[in-house]
Amino acid sequence: MASIREVAKLANVSPSTVSRVINGTANVDEEKKRRVLKAIDESGFTPNEVARSLFKKSSKTIGVIVPSITNPFFTEMSSAIEKTANEYGYRMTICNTSGNVEKEKNAISMLTSMNVDGIVITTSNQELKKILENCETPIVAIDRVISKNTAGGYIHCDNYEGGRIAAQHLIQNGCKSIVCVRGLESISSARERYQGYLDVCTEQGIREQSIRCDYSFTEGLTMTEKLLEEFPDVDGIIACNDMVAISIYKVLCRRGIRVPEDIQLVGYDNISLAHLMTPELTTVAQPIEKMGVKAVKMLIRKETKGYKEYIFSPELIIRETTK
Repeated sequence: MASIREVAKLANVSPSTVSRVINGTANVDEEKKRRVLKAIDESGFTPNEVARSLFKKSSKTIGVIVPSITNPFFTEMSSAIEKTANEYGYRMTICNTSGNVEKEKNAISMLTSMNVDGIVITTSNQELKKILENCETPIVAIDRVISKNTAGGYIHCDNYEGGRIAAQHLIQNGCKSIVCVRGLESISSARERYQGYLDVCTEQGIREQSIRCDYSFTEGLTMTEKLLEEFPDVDGIIACNDMVAISIYKVLCRRGIRVPEDIQLVGYDNISLAHLMTPELTTVAQPIEKMGVKAVKMLIRKETKGYKEYIFSPELIIRETTK
């Protein structure tokens, strides 16, 4: 591999001129620039990205920390982030932590050492608070609330309203025994969706019925069996996300319980799988792509000085699992 000095010799310029062309740190005469670029092409020289990032304090990279790449919500979110980053000349580095706090700490440390231009984080783990408060890298949180002292921005959908419209839809469709399969208490979005459901139940004089479940297909299978034992008269179910809704449907189908004739089902997120399954899933949509795009633009445009919050509105997508 050619060195920067060899490129300079081939282009008949100084090594510092080659460096200025590569890093764009100063204006270079067009003729010299043309010769340098030609020499780089002919020699196969590859600039040292690490050295360049240290020099410019920027690696043209956005870091993304997700709790699970098996959850299509985060997969689709990451895809939108990468696409937008690429449009602005940036790359994306994704860290899958499986919800493990030590992995999250390591991911933050690794990304900051890489001089990433910003981090998009989707965790609300309180054990990260001190690390994030001392992190000089700009941070934007999506779908998980973290301290105003640790993030320059918080982007989320109105999860409380999402829980409300899911419950209202089932009540309007005649459901009398609605069970909310709520996410874990540690997840801010899960708490907000459940509160929306709970307030509608209170307003309508309907008994609150709920069961906690992690945001995973496997956990959904197990918790659905428990749900049917605990609430045998259930006629409406609100799932904590679409993957759990799909697992609920699978168990109901195995038991010969008809959807939506016997039990109506509402998911949450509107991932691509929601309209690919049969019957197609009624769900509360989050604007996943718009949220990802907003996060990237905030970081690239350096809009993280001072805390900013952006709230998107949820939308009920009525399909075939409700009447």
